[in-house]
Amino acid sequence: MSEQLVFIVFQDNDNARYLADAIMADNPHAEMQHQPAMIRIQADKRLVINRETMEEELGRDWDVQEMLIDVISIGGNVDEDDDHFILEWK
Repeated sequence: MSEQLVFIVFQDNDNARYLADAIMADNPHAEMQHQPAMIRIQADKRLVINRETMEEELGRDWDVQEMLIDVISIGGNVDEDDDHFILEWK
């Protein structure tokens, strides 16, 4: 397989829109698709969600675990800590 896409899908709501903007800022190679009631972000091999970027988007402190409320589906291996949520194929 030439491409190994990782992806994350969110409910389309206010929180997820901020999150999608932050993800796209940190992952300019990613593709965002708006589907009915969903936002899907995919990229070849790796997506990184940074706490710091999300805090800048929201203008407040943000815990990486907060995003799980809006997640519908993910594809890829997860590596998570207090500062990052990384999806990648290893």
